[in-house]
Amino acid sequence: MTEVDDLVDRIIAVFEAKGGEHYDEAVTQNEHAVQTAELARAAGASDELVAAALLHDLGHLLLDEHDDRPDFLERDLHHEDVAARFLSSWFPKAVTEPIRLHVDAKRYLCAVDDAYHSTLSPASVASLVVQGGPMDPDEVEAFRSLDGAAAAADLRRWDDLAKDSTLRSAPVHSFAPLLESLAEIDR
Repeated sequence: MTEVDDLVDRIIAVFEAKGGEHYDEAVTQNEHAVQTAELARAAGASDELVAAALLHDLGHLLLDEHDDRPDFLERDLHHEDVAARFLSSWFPKAVTEPIRLHVDAKRYLCAVDDAYHSTLSPASVASLVVQGGPMDPDEVEAFRSLDGAAAAADLRRWDDLAKDSTLRSAPVHSFAPLLESLAEIDR
Protein backbone atom coordinates (compact mmCIF):
# COMPACT_ATOMS: atom_id res chain seq x y z
CA MET A 1 0.00 0.00 0.00
CA THR A 2 1.36 3.42 -0.95
CA GLU A 3 1.26 6.54 1.21
CA VAL A 4 -1.45 7.97 -1.06
CA ASP A 5 -3.55 4.82 -0.61
CA ASP A 6 -3.09 5.10 3.15
CA LEU A 7 -4.14 8.76 3.11
CA VAL A 8 -7.27 8.07 1.09
CA ASP A 9 -8.09 5.08 3.31
CA ARG A 10 -7.84 7.39 6.35
CA ILE A 11 -10.19 9.94 4.76
CA ILE A 12 -12.68 7.22 3.81
CA ALA A 13 -12.42 5.81 7.36
CA VAL A 14 -13.56 9.19 8.75
CA PHE A 15 -16.64 9.04 6.52
CA GLU A 16 -17.28 5.43 7.50
CA ALA A 17 -16.92 6.19 11.22
CA LYS A 18 -18.91 9.42 11.37
CA GLY A 19 -20.69 9.91 8.05
CA GLY A 20 -23.75 7.89 9.02
CA GLU A 21 -24.96 10.75 11.21
CA HIS A 22 -27.54 13.04 9.72
CA TYR A 23 -26.41 16.11 7.83
CA ASP A 24 -29.89 17.59 8.16
CA GLU A 25 -33.40 16.28 8.47
CA ALA A 26 -33.21 14.37 5.16
CA VAL A 27 -29.82 12.76 4.50
CA THR A 28 -26.70 11.50 6.23
CA GLN A 29 -23.31 13.18 5.92
CA ASN A 30 -22.22 10.40 3.54
CA GLU A 31 -25.30 10.73 1.34
CA HIS A 32 -24.84 14.49 1.24
CA ALA A 33 -21.16 14.22 0.30
CA VAL A 34 -21.77 11.71 -2.49
CA GLN A 35 -24.82 13.55 -3.84
CA THR A 36 -22.81 16.78 -3.98
CA ALA A 37 -19.98 15.04 -5.84
CA GLU A 38 -22.39 13.34 -8.23
CA LEU A 39 -24.05 16.68 -9.01
CA ALA A 40 -20.63 18.19 -9.72
CA ARG A 41 -19.71 15.28 -11.98
CA ALA A 42 -23.05 15.51 -13.83
CA ALA A 43 -22.39 19.21 -14.43
CA GLY A 44 -19.06 18.38 -16.07
CA ALA A 45 -16.91 19.77 -13.26
CA SER A 46 -13.18 19.10 -13.15
CA ASP A 47 -11.90 16.15 -11.14
CA GLU A 48 -10.59 18.64 -8.57
CA LEU A 49 -14.01 20.22 -8.14
CA VAL A 50 -15.71 16.82 -7.90
CA ALA A 51 -13.25 15.94 -5.12
CA ALA A 52 -13.97 19.28 -3.43
CA ALA A 53 -17.68 18.54 -3.65
CA LEU A 54 -17.17 15.16 -2.00
CA LEU A 55 -14.93 16.53 0.75
CA HIS A 56 -16.47 19.96 1.35
CA ASP A 57 -18.03 19.04 4.72
CA LEU A 58 -15.20 16.81 5.97
CA GLY A 59 -14.60 19.45 8.64
CA HIS A 60 -17.97 18.64 10.22
CA LEU A 61 -16.78 15.06 10.64
CA LEU A 62 -13.31 16.02 11.87
CA LEU A 63 -14.91 18.34 14.43
CA ASP A 64 -17.45 15.66 15.34
CA GLU A 65 -20.22 18.16 14.52
CA HIS A 66 -23.26 16.07 13.82
CA ASP A 67 -26.82 15.49 14.87
CA ASP A 68 -26.12 14.24 18.39
CA ARG A 69 -24.76 17.68 19.39
CA PRO A 70 -27.52 20.05 20.44
CA ASP A 71 -25.23 23.10 20.09
CA PHE A 72 -24.47 22.40 16.42
CA LEU A 73 -26.14 25.57 15.11
CA GLU A 74 -25.31 27.80 18.08
CA ARG A 75 -21.75 28.67 17.09
CA ASP A 76 -19.65 28.50 13.98
CA LEU A 77 -16.69 26.15 14.29
CA HIS A 78 -15.56 27.01 10.73
CA HIS A 79 -15.75 23.47 9.38
CA GLU A 80 -14.74 24.78 5.96
CA ASP A 81 -11.39 26.04 7.27
CA VAL A 82 -10.79 22.84 9.24
CA ALA A 83 -11.31 20.68 6.15
CA ALA A 84 -9.26 22.93 3.86
CA ARG A 85 -6.33 23.05 6.30
CA PHE A 86 -6.44 19.30 6.85
CA LEU A 87 -6.52 18.53 3.12
CA SER A 88 -4.04 21.21 1.99
CA SER A 89 -1.02 19.04 2.80
CA TRP A 90 -2.06 16.54 0.14
CA PHE A 91 -4.44 18.14 -2.35
CA PRO A 92 -4.07 21.08 -4.75
CA LYS A 93 -5.73 24.43 -4.19
CA ALA A 94 -8.23 23.54 -6.92
CA VAL A 95 -9.61 21.08 -4.33
CA THR A 96 -9.07 23.00 -1.09
CA GLU A 97 -10.04 26.56 -2.07
CA PRO A 98 -13.64 25.77 -3.08
CA ILE A 99 -13.94 23.87 0.21
CA ARG A 100 -12.51 26.81 2.18
CA LEU A 101 -14.85 29.24 0.40
CA HIS A 102 -18.11 27.27 0.26
CA VAL A 103 -19.61 28.90 3.38
CA ASP A 104 -18.66 32.35 2.14
CA ALA A 105 -20.20 31.36 -1.20
CA LYS A 106 -23.54 30.83 0.56
CA ARG A 107 -23.25 34.27 2.14
CA TYR A 108 -22.28 35.70 -1.27
CA LEU A 109 -25.14 34.04 -3.15
CA CYS A 110 -27.64 35.25 -0.55
CA ALA A 111 -26.37 38.79 -1.14
CA VAL A 112 -26.39 38.77 -4.95
CA ASP A 113 -29.26 36.44 -5.88
CA ASP A 114 -32.66 37.34 -4.42
CA ALA A 115 -34.10 33.89 -5.21
CA TYR A 116 -31.19 31.92 -3.77
CA HIS A 117 -32.14 32.30 -0.09
CA SER A 118 -35.50 30.63 -0.74
CA THR A 119 -33.71 27.48 -1.96
CA LEU A 120 -31.93 26.91 1.35
CA SER A 121 -32.98 24.13 3.70
CA PRO A 122 -34.06 25.10 7.23
CA ALA A 123 -30.66 23.96 8.56
CA SER A 124 -28.83 26.12 5.98
CA VAL A 125 -30.97 29.13 6.87
CA ALA A 126 -30.15 28.63 10.56
CA SER A 127 -26.43 28.18 9.89
CA LEU A 128 -26.40 31.28 7.65
CA VAL A 129 -27.24 33.40 10.68
CA VAL A 130 -24.42 31.86 12.72
CA GLN A 131 -22.02 32.24 9.78
CA GLY A 132 -22.58 35.99 9.46
CA GLY A 133 -25.61 36.35 7.21
CA PRO A 134 -25.56 37.68 3.66
CA MET A 135 -22.42 39.57 2.66
CA ASP A 136 -22.38 43.34 2.58
CA PRO A 137 -21.33 45.08 -0.69
CA ASP A 138 -17.67 45.31 0.32
CA GLU A 139 -17.58 41.60 1.21
CA VAL A 140 -19.23 40.77 -2.13
CA GLU A 141 -16.51 42.60 -4.05
CA ALA A 142 -13.75 41.01 -1.97
CA PHE A 143 -15.24 37.54 -2.51
CA ARG A 144 -15.52 38.03 -6.27
CA SER A 145 -11.80 38.80 -6.45
CA LEU A 146 -10.70 35.54 -4.81
CA ASP A 147 -9.19 32.65 -6.74
CA GLY A 148 -11.68 29.83 -6.48
CA ALA A 149 -14.73 32.04 -5.85
CA ALA A 150 -16.59 30.91 -8.97
CA ALA A 151 -15.83 27.25 -8.24
CA ALA A 152 -16.99 27.75 -4.64
CA ALA A 153 -20.28 29.26 -5.85
CA ASP A 154 -20.82 26.23 -8.11
CA LEU A 155 -19.97 23.91 -5.22
CA ARG A 156 -22.40 25.81 -2.99
CA ARG A 157 -25.29 25.35 -5.41
CA TRP A 158 -24.62 21.59 -5.63
CA ASP A 159 -24.29 21.52 -1.84
CA ASP A 160 -27.77 23.00 -1.50
CA LEU A 161 -29.29 20.48 -3.91
CA ALA A 162 -27.61 17.45 -2.36
CA LYS A 163 -30.25 16.71 0.25
CA ASP A 164 -32.55 14.29 -1.55
CA SER A 165 -33.62 11.41 0.67
CA THR A 166 -35.11 9.52 -2.28
CA LEU A 167 -31.76 9.06 -4.06
CA ARG A 168 -29.61 6.00 -3.58
CA SER A 169 -26.03 7.14 -3.63
CA ALA A 170 -22.86 5.23 -4.35
CA PRO A 171 -20.67 4.54 -1.33
CA VAL A 172 -18.08 7.19 -0.45
CA HIS A 173 -15.28 4.69 -1.08
CA SER A 174 -16.26 4.55 -4.76
CA PHE A 175 -14.51 7.93 -5.05
CA ALA A 176 -11.21 6.54 -3.73
CA PRO A 177 -9.61 6.27 -7.20
CA LEU A 178 -10.43 9.92 -7.89
CA LEU A 179 -8.93 11.04 -4.57
CA GLU A 180 -5.87 8.87 -5.13
CA SER A 181 -5.33 10.45 -8.57
CA LEU A 182 -5.31 13.95 -7.06
CA ALA A 183 -3.41 13.39 -3.80
CA GLU A 184 0.28 14.08 -3.48
CA ILE A 185 2.16 13.10 -0.36
CA ASP A 186 5.10 15.48 -0.85
CA ARG A 187 3.09 18.64 -1.49
